[in-house]
Amino acid sequence: MTHAIVARQPGGPEVLDFTEVERPVPGPGQLLVKVAATGVNFIETYQRSGTYKVNYPFTPGSEAAGVVEEIGEGVEDYTVGSRVATAEGTACYAGYTVLDAAKALPVPDGVDDHTAAALPLQGMTAHYLINSSFRVEPGHSVLVHAGAGGVGLLLTQLLKARGARVITTVSTDEKESLARGAGADEVLRYGGFADAVRDLTHGAGVNVVYDGVGKDTFDGSLASLRTRGSLVLFGAASGPVPPVDPQRLNAGGSLTLTRPSLAHFLGNPQERLWRSTEIFGAAADGSLKVRIGATYPLAEAGRAHKDLEGRRTTGKVLLVP
Repeated sequence: MTHAIVARQPGGPEVLDFTEVERPVPGPGQLLVKVAATGVNFIETYQRSGTYKVNYPFTPGSEAAGVVEEIGEGVEDYTVGSRVATAEGTACYAGYTVLDAAKALPVPDGVDDHTAAALPLQGMTAHYLINSSFRVEPGHSVLVHAGAGGVGLLLTQLLKARGARVITTVSTDEKESLARGAGADEVLRYGGFADAVRDLTHGAGVNVVYDGVGKDTFDGSLASLRTRGSLVLFGAASGPVPPVDPQRLNAGGSLTLTRPSLAHFLGNPQERLWRSTEIFGAAADGSLKVRIGATYPLAEAGRAHKDLEGRRTTGKVLLVP
């Protein structure tokens, strides 16, 4: 037996019940992982509340790190004792989880369990954004919205290592300090940011905007781009963007608009390994700092959700069995 968080119906954080469950058994091509830490992501509050439809009883969690305790038939790349992480798991709010070996990420020495659980989703998101959605080159000017958010802080560090000039937006003085600590060259408030970006780039605009905010920033993001610039819209924290007339892209200077998501950039084990190796490697050598804002015992998953929804957390939130 083991313990897990189980929601038996949709509702508030109080529906997250810490309960005893059968320990799962790995099938062919799978790993049984003893969970060391689980990453908490906002999508799980939508699943718990019923905003996103899931089947109940439901154990949340797609991101975790731990140690392999059993291997299923046909697994060759891992052995008992291997340290792994994932951004594509299921039922990770638990003491044990079963993971498809193809979706496991090897964790190198030098990366502790908490960092390994905090990095996969946001770290690989930052990686695909700057390498695949729009390839940033040295000397590019980049606008990153929500520069003090989990993805924003990682993006800023990776962009500076690439040799880019980074402009970020934030909402408070505290968040400005976090963004500057990550290396941002310029930190703006959201009000009038497009005009400020133009001023900072001598009227030219930036090569790319990474926008995870959505509705509230979309128009300003387009207005911040230089001719033939790219807007990478990867989230909608403020709500979805209304339908867009493609002629706006022409009028703005032959702009490019793309709406990616992580799942489409983890197309095979080789791509997962490329992204995770570079991200974990940067964490291991100290060039990428991961901000873990809070850790909660697994039994207090409801409190973690309550604090997350109340915007009382900064950085990554983890659950520890």
